[in-house]
Amino acid sequence: MKFLLILLCAGAILVSARSASGQSQALAEKAQHAKELMAAGKPDQAVPIYRELVQALPNNPGLMLNLGLALDMAGRKPEAVREYQAVLKLDPNHYPALLLLGTAYLDLGQPAKALDPLERSLKVQPESAEAQETLAEALLALGRLDEARHRLQALSQSDPSNPKVWYGLGACYERLAQQNFDDLAKVAPGSAYWLDLVAESRLETKQDYAAFYFYHQALAQMPSLRGIHAALADVYKDTGHPDWAAVEEKKERQLPPPDCARQKLECEFQAGDFPALIEATETAKSPEAYYWRTRAFNKLALDAYFRLGQLPASMETFELKAKIESKRRQNADAAKDWREALRLAPGDRYIQKELALALAQSGDFEGARTLLLGLLQQQPDAADLNYFLGDTVLGAQKPQEAISYLEKAVHADPQLLPAQRSLGLAYMQVGQAAQAIPHLKQALPIDQDGSLHYQLGRAYQAQGERELASTMIKQYQEMQRSHQAESQQVEKEVALTPPQ
Repeated sequence: MKFLLILLCAGAILVSARSASGQSQALAEKAQHAKELMAAGKPDQAVPIYRELVQALPNNPGLMLNLGLALDMAGRKPEAVREYQAVLKLDPNHYPALLLLGTAYLDLGQPAKALDPLERSLKVQPESAEAQETLAEALLALGRLDEARHRLQALSQSDPSNPKVWYGLGACYERLAQQNFDDLAKVAPGSAYWLDLVAESRLETKQDYAAFYFYHQALAQMPSLRGIHAALADVYKDTGHPDWAAVEEKKERQLPPPDCARQKLECEFQAGDFPALIEATETAKSPEAYYWRTRAFNKLALDAYFRLGQLPASMETFELKAKIESKRRQNADAAKDWREALRLAPGDRYIQKELALALAQSGDFEGARTLLLGLLQQQPDAADLNYFLGDTVLGAQKPQEAISYLEKAVHADPQLLPAQRSLGLAYMQVGQAAQAIPHLKQALPIDQDGSLHYQLGRAYQAQGERELASTMIKQYQEMQRSHQAESQQVEKEVALTPPQ
């Protein structure tokens, strides 16, 4: 979309340049050169030329917009935002500036600021698919899921060949499913409905033994819940027990069909009428309603992703595959998919960041470091990028180098607790316990296994704070005992057994 706008606006630059007196030919040649640089993927080299053109022909919206585009494509988004805003001061209804301003805010992680220009762009061009799509993306980022869903559903009808729409719609359905599951967990935690959905999520990520455990817990509470025996059959097949699977499949077939007078939601689900099910239970807050809405949204997400898979390979296709591999902890495979996505969308900063994370998680710290350094050149103060790079360097056993990046991350965002954690650990590795203490304390809320309590205890001990050190070590030991007990209990309970 941006490249198309560049080409459209380039003609305006040439016209504006030719209309100037005296030096019109020189300006036209510079405009043409800038256009060629943009087309060649060299926006950073086009920026100074566009600045010169803007100075030569001030208050020209077309020139200012193209300067903004060059800055935007070069990764200098805050500067691009200022140029787009300058265009809008001259022409408040300038559609490309409104759309690009909203997109830039989204790229900067500021979806709330994106809403106004995107909504204004739609008032100027109500039929714009680009504006509709970008507004839906902003709504999705803000958690306004129902609004995003309706916009994306309309786009999927009007533009069914757009992979970004199907990917966005699938992501929206997934988040709505998660939202309903979270609500179910609040009103009926540990219920058969809750256990069945937990088991299903474990099965999707190939955690067969955990799925087996949760399905059996659900079955004990609600033996008539259809689908559990079929799911258990899948577990048995995955683990090499086809004979046991056959028994569970037979049990599933022997269950009576649902009584549609009393179990209307299940009948609608089995009929595949997921939108009707969702509409019928829109305001219902019973465990049953949350359960069937969750399942319906999950099915709609799968349908959207299936439609994506029917289209020619796209960046969104490989993004989806990469995220599935990441869920399954197949980080090397995820990195391969991110590389394919980047091949189809060269220069995309989001994909580069995700590729860097996948590389770091698969142990390729140098590859991740190279990518993150390149991203930081364009956004040197970004909290997330400094954290990712610092954590990557720390993972490569270079704590001293990691500290400078992690310090920048926590300075930019003190509430970024993973960065606080990594910075505390980096200081401990270089023997600076006093500097580690405040960061480790800040990160304690995300300590899952007690390891941060242990490191904080060591830091206090190094500073001669024996009482505080003793308290932290005791808390660490208690967390470890609890963690080990839970692990042993789970291992004991998830042992695969034949059908009863």
